[in-house]
Amino acid sequence: MSSADLIRIVSRSSPMALAQVERVRTELAALRPGIRTEVVPVTTSGDRWMGDLSKLGGKGAFTKEVDAALLAGEADLAVHCIKDVPADRPLPAGTVFAAYLKRDDIRDAVIHPEGLTLDQMPEGTRIGTSSVRRVAQLAVTHPHVECVPMRGNANRRLEKMAAGDCDALMLAVSGLERIDRTDVISEILPVETMCPPIGAGVLGLQCREDDTTTIDAVAGLGDADVWKEITAERMLLHVLQGHCNSPIAGYAKAERDGRLSLRARVFSPDGKTVLDAHEWAGPLDPATLGTSVAVALLRQGAREVIDSIPH
Repeated sequence: MSSADLIRIVSRSSPMALAQVERVRTELAALRPGIRTEVVPVTTSGDRWMGDLSKLGGKGAFTKEVDAALLAGEADLAVHCIKDVPADRPLPAGTVFAAYLKRDDIRDAVIHPEGLTLDQMPEGTRIGTSSVRRVAQLAVTHPHVECVPMRGNANRRLEKMAAGDCDALMLAVSGLERIDRTDVISEILPVETMCPPIGAGVLGLQCREDDTTTIDAVAGLGDADVWKEITAERMLLHVLQGHCNSPIAGYAKAERDGRLSLRARVFSPDGKTVLDAHEWAGPLDPATLGTSVAVALLRQGAREVIDSIPH
C-alpha cells in the first residue's frame, strides 16, 4: 500500500516517458495538492533492443519491467501509453488501470527535412518506421514510397534521419507534442488516410488492485469518455487476438450526446487485403461494441489474415 502523502511513479527512462510522467504529476498536484510524487525510472528490454520487437514477445517488452516494479512494491503507480500495452492477454494479475487521462491527438505526422508531404515525395523516398500498421497503410495509399525499419525514441529517430538513415519519418502527433517537437512536422495525416493504433493518444494509470489508497488518489484524473473509448478498443483487440506483427488499426469516439462509435481495420502486411468495420453502440455497452466490431471483422476473414502473418 502506498502512503497517504507519497506516490512513487515507475516509468521508462526515455524523454517521452518522463514527459508523460510530468503531465501526471502536474495534474495530480492540481487535483490533490497534499500528495507528493517521486519518479522510479526503469529501462525496459524494449528500450534496450533495437531489433524486431516480435523477438522480445511484442509490445509487452515495453511494460514487463514496469509491471515487475509495481508488483514488487517498489512503486505505486505506472504510467503507460495504452497503445503499448498488449490487449491480447490480460493485465498482470494483481494490477488494474485506475484511470485513463484525457485523450491527446490520435493522428500520425510526417516529418521531412524539406517539409514535403507524402503526395509530394518522389518515388523511392525512404520513410523510417517499424510500425506494421503504418507500413500496410502506406502500401495502400502511397505505394511509391519505401518503408525502412526504424526503432528508438522520437529524438533518436530524428537523429537517425539527420544522419541519412532515412529520408523521412512517421511519428505520432501526440508524442511530438509531449517532447515539444511539433516544429518538425511536415504534414498531419487524417485518420481516413492513416488509421491510428488501438489506444492512440491515451495515457493509462496502472496500480496494484489492492492499493486502494493510490487508486482513490488518482481516479479523479480519469476521463469518463476516454474510459468508454479504450474499453471498446481494447476489447476489439482482445477478441481479434492480434499479435505484434498484425496490422490492426482503429479508434472509438464518444460523442457529446452519449453515443459511442468504433471504427477498425485489419490489413495484410502488403496492404493488398483491407478489412473494414464501423459500428455505433446504440444501447450496447463499450465492451459489447468492441466485441461486435471484432466479430464483423472476423466474418470478413480477419482470423485468416492475422494467423497468416509470421510472428
